[in-house]
Amino acid sequence: MTTDIRTGTAPGTAWLPSGPAAPGSPRLFCLPNAGAGAAVYAGWKRHATGGVQICPIQLPGRAERFAEPPYDRAGELVDALLDAIGDRFTGEYALFGHSMGAAVAFELARRLETDGRTPPAHVFVSGRAAPHIVEPNRALRDLPLDAFIAELRRIGGTPEEILGERELMERLQVLLRADFAVNETYRCPVDEPIAAPLTVLGGDRDARAPVASLHAWQPLTTGPFEVRVYPGGHFYLNDRLAELVGLMSRFTRPPKETPEV
Repeated sequence: MTTDIRTGTAPGTAWLPSGPAAPGSPRLFCLPNAGAGAAVYAGWKRHATGGVQICPIQLPGRAERFAEPPYDRAGELVDALLDAIGDRFTGEYALFGHSMGAAVAFELARRLETDGRTPPAHVFVSGRAAPHIVEPNRALRDLPLDAFIAELRRIGGTPEEILGERELMERLQVLLRADFAVNETYRCPVDEPIAAPLTVLGGDRDARAPVASLHAWQPLTTGPFEVRVYPGGHFYLNDRLAELVGLMSRFTRPPKETPEV
């Protein structure tokens, strides 16, 4: 078995800290928002239905991969991810990503199709404007630290005990700025849609992903398209995990074709 040069571990083990899914089981691969790691999806497993296994992806620069430099471009990140665990995207599976993770999940789906690999049964993107429209948000990646912290506080999702620790934020900003760079620089031309079904999720009070920007994803798939809007802001999903994970579990298992008679 070869070793990953960046991690010093067997390929795939760093990216999938929960381990491989049971053979033949449908899987929902989950990509985190900026600054978050695989642990953000730990509570999702108890809500999955129909035998769907939640497979959080651990990106470089966080948790046990803290010493690894984070990527700051979606394309390079997806290249590394496919090199490490590209062989895991087989059988019945779907992709989910929130905020920055939505950009990575969509680019991953696009690359899987372009490369002729097994495509996802469904792609779910959450809390992000469509990547071909003018970015509606202020760029954060190059802000001075005080302004950067203020914006993180406004967005929500980062505990105050972390935001209030200056020394800790000075260390964490490397990862956070790289993640925001992934999100803020990602673009996908409208003429390069995926074929997989695409469901866009968001909060009705999310200033970072207004409802109109969620509907703007429609040209980026030639398959079925749906927008689901819920009460709440950028982290609306934390208040309705059972409902959302149940929804994604159903769509992760594509309907079986009925034999012709």
